[in-house]
Amino acid sequence: MRISSIEEFPREIVPVEIPPHIVMLRGIGWDSNVYLVRDGNEVLIIDTGTGVNWHVYAEIWEREGYLKEAKKAIIFNTHEHFDHVGGNSTLADWLKGKGIEVLFAAHEVTAKTLEKGDDYVILAYSYGRKFEPQRVDLHMEDGERLKVGSLELELVHTPGHTAGSACLYLDDRETRVMFTGDTVFKGTVGRTDLPTGNGWKLQESLEKLLEYEVDFGLPGHGWVIKDWRGNINSILGWL
Repeated sequence: MRISSIEEFPREIVPVEIPPHIVMLRGIGWDSNVYLVRDGNEVLIIDTGTGVNWHVYAEIWEREGYLKEAKKAIIFNTHEHFDHVGGNSTLADWLKGKGIEVLFAAHEVTAKTLEKGDDYVILAYSYGRKFEPQRVDLHMEDGERLKVGSLELELVHTPGHTAGSACLYLDDRETRVMFTGDTVFKGTVGRTDLPTGNGWKLQESLEKLLEYEVDFGLPGHGWVIKDWRGNINSILGWL
């Protein structure tokens, strides 16, 4: 399915293409949304869900040819929570089995949490699961750019939901997109009452995000954010 302007995403699990580079898969159950960005023979996967349904996402990518002739994949986690990182290792193993080089990337705070396997923050136990510590190849800082083919995505550190929460901003001259994780959704924000959450920092992060020109906000759960500034200003009005 391809769209040139976003009105409503379908509820069934079908790939939604946001030309020219992005594919969105709505998360199943407790899973985060899972995004794939491709340019040339390189792909970026943004968040991986809990790992329960990883095979569904993988089968869709393979069936639709999104990974055809891909040589390199970067898995980026928007923050530390298990519903966004639980599928990391299984998806990486599957990609490597297809001959694709895999690197992991995250903001440096999230990266250290994942490498430590700190379940106080990751919260795998809340899902009846266990998270094994993993290596993160790219420990990124605010403003650093993640390269995928000829594309460059800017990491925007947005603490508040967690200390390591980060968004990725893509301006490819055709579409300006912000992948927001659980920092901001359509009409609301990620909760701040879990470990390393902070309401004041979240407010500062929202104000920071207002500085960006964004056509579509692509959140970690739920529907697309179409009115970027209106959505954030509305939320700031009641925070």
